[in-house]
Amino acid sequence: MRRLSLLVTAAAVALVGLVGAPGAEAAGTFNVRDYGATGNGSSNDTSAINNAITAANSAGGGTVVFPSGTYKSNNSIHMKSNVTVQLNSGATIMGSSSNDYDPPEPNPNDDFQDYGHSHFHNAMIWGDRLSNIAFVGEGTIDGGGHLITGNPDSGQADKIISLTRCSGLTVSGITLRRGGHFAMLINQCDNVKSDHLTIDTASDRDGWNVISTTNATITNANIAANDDALVFKSDYALGAKLPNGHVRVSDSKLSAKCCNALMFGSETCGDFTDYQFDRISINGSNKSGLGMVSMDGAKISDVHYRDITVTNVHSPIMQKVGTRKRCGNNPGVGNISNITYDNITITGNTPAFSPTLWGESSGHISNVTFNNVNIRVPGGNGTMSTNPPSNDASDYNPKSIGTRPAYGWYLRYANDIKFINSSVRFAANDGRPAVIANNSGPLSFQDFTVQRGSNSPFDIGFQTTTGVCATNVRDTNGNAVRFNPSTPPSCSPGADFSLAATPSSQSVAAGQSATYTVRATAVSGSPGDVTLSASGQPAGSQVSFSPNPVAPGQDSTMTVTTAANSPNGTATITVTGGAGGVTRTAPVGLTVTGGNDQLAITGLQVADSANSADWSVQSGLNTGAAQYGDRTITLRTVPAALAGAQWIRTANDSKAASNNPLVTFTINRAATVSVAVDTRVGRPSWMGSDWTDTGTSLVNSEGTARTFRVFEKGFAAGQVALGPNGDSGSSMYTIVVR
Repeated sequence: MRRLSLLVTAAAVALVGLVGAPGAEAAGTFNVRDYGATGNGSSNDTSAINNAITAANSAGGGTVVFPSGTYKSNNSIHMKSNVTVQLNSGATIMGSSSNDYDPPEPNPNDDFQDYGHSHFHNAMIWGDRLSNIAFVGEGTIDGGGHLITGNPDSGQADKIISLTRCSGLTVSGITLRRGGHFAMLINQCDNVKSDHLTIDTASDRDGWNVISTTNATITNANIAANDDALVFKSDYALGAKLPNGHVRVSDSKLSAKCCNALMFGSETCGDFTDYQFDRISINGSNKSGLGMVSMDGAKISDVHYRDITVTNVHSPIMQKVGTRKRCGNNPGVGNISNITYDNITITGNTPAFSPTLWGESSGHISNVTFNNVNIRVPGGNGTMSTNPPSNDASDYNPKSIGTRPAYGWYLRYANDIKFINSSVRFAANDGRPAVIANNSGPLSFQDFTVQRGSNSPFDIGFQTTTGVCATNVRDTNGNAVRFNPSTPPSCSPGADFSLAATPSSQSVAAGQSATYTVRATAVSGSPGDVTLSASGQPAGSQVSFSPNPVAPGQDSTMTVTTAANSPNGTATITVTGGAGGVTRTAPVGLTVTGGNDQLAITGLQVADSANSADWSVQSGLNTGAAQYGDRTITLRTVPAALAGAQWIRTANDSKAASNNPLVTFTINRAATVSVAVDTRVGRPSWMGSDWTDTGTSLVNSEGTARTFRVFEKGFAAGQVALGPNGDSGSSMYTIVVR
């Protein structure tokens, strides 16, 4: 099946010739030694490094290569858009004690966070408002013990890598060592990818601070820090309350000597949502192993931990909502909700802080589920008062709350908390109860195990707490636990169901129908009738269910009727069932043969009413075609792969439009969307790292010919959405389809 390729061009600068350029021995490659770098470990190579980066940027993008050697950098390195820094095996960029790094820039928002979070230019490497940048390879960037862990004096640096307002960042394979206050700090970045990154700042402070960042994927990281290892924050350093979220972290190892291993906060101005942490090993943390605080008004929601092992930590799990409110525009009190922990094993160390959920008042921590969470704390305390401990609401540290009156879980102002198939134990006999909940509820304990201290007054206690249920709650000897004040009723299982569809895949000729059997099965309770729907079917197809809704235990027939012009290829259809607030899905595949392989672009919509009439779908892209509907500029050079394709003629005046998405349209079969970006602008902020730089360009006929860098991304049949041009001073992009 032919694939559709879609090219979007934004206006560009004049084409930069590379003939005779130093370091351009291979297309897009810039060797720092060709720009004067020695790599001898003693000469200052900063100027050569910056020259190579500038050359790569001026050429529209490229890779700055560091062969094996030690490249001493006495001054700040200035990162630029569309540049990849590649550190080959044996290559090290080494920090210096020369005290000649860039000075910190002024920041009127200094009062809202500490000095290190407020200033970004006093770093070994820094950049602002960049796109499409990367640090890759097998080499190292080493502060050399010369970076500052506190507030730096003039000429001193306190970070290795400092990036603000960036889009399309990749950090993979390299090692960062001895980073001062931060090995890496990023603020307001989008579309971040990292794989096999190693950070060793165990002698300094923080590993990686990920601040006000969206759409990040971190895999196979190995971070050993003294302060925080991997921490997600949102401060007011950039003068705004910024969003955070859509983050995935997996298959990583973390450790922190003095502080937090995997942490949210303490800087928490903007809201956080949609985080998933999977298959992570944590060894060592003198504060929280898995920490989450909202101190400055942030709403933290939809965070999920799974398959995590934690050892040698002082505070196993902590959630706290405080009232520091160190954020602009008078923030209120934040909250934490919809958090899950699955398959977590934690072994604590002394001095110990009991696992804690502490809301500022009722409703500030809610909907938290612990499933197969097993914690062993050091224990060793005697009996004590079961009254609430002291609390400093302006401090996020685990020790800001006094000694918890429970050796295991202590809950205060926590609502809708569930413990399922979980346990809490101690290493040394402890006179405190295993669990105390104060001003909390509803709470449920199902298949929950506690270890009983020989002098504890009870095992699980409830203080001003309502809506408690318990099923199969035992001590480690199999005895029924001692509740205080009384044994709660058994938990009624919530209504739930599963959804299945068969066969898992099949083929159909275009214009014909295919049927699937969909069955909803009650898992617990009485979920009621299940309403069915489908998405992802081939273009032009219709889907029906009979019956719909369907009772659990009964079958519904899903019929997919394709159109004669439905596109060839395989589609994944997602069947969705909903009942009683529970949603379940089941995927099936459908391959269409004998259908339409001719591309069709329909449904063009432009969110720029003043200029949308000048947009139109065209066919046969070639040189000489008018690029815009409101200009006479033509295309002078078209890559051979794009010649003859269908395309969308845009309006140049739409370059000032800011709606996102700016344009949407529908394609009837799979497509590769390629975007050629004005090299004066760089990669637009909405264009993620899943867009590939093709290395090709379009050129138009303006007085100073404009060159358009081509990026591409695959799309399934359906709607395509593209963002704004991003710079009213450049020319608008053009959309080409083939």
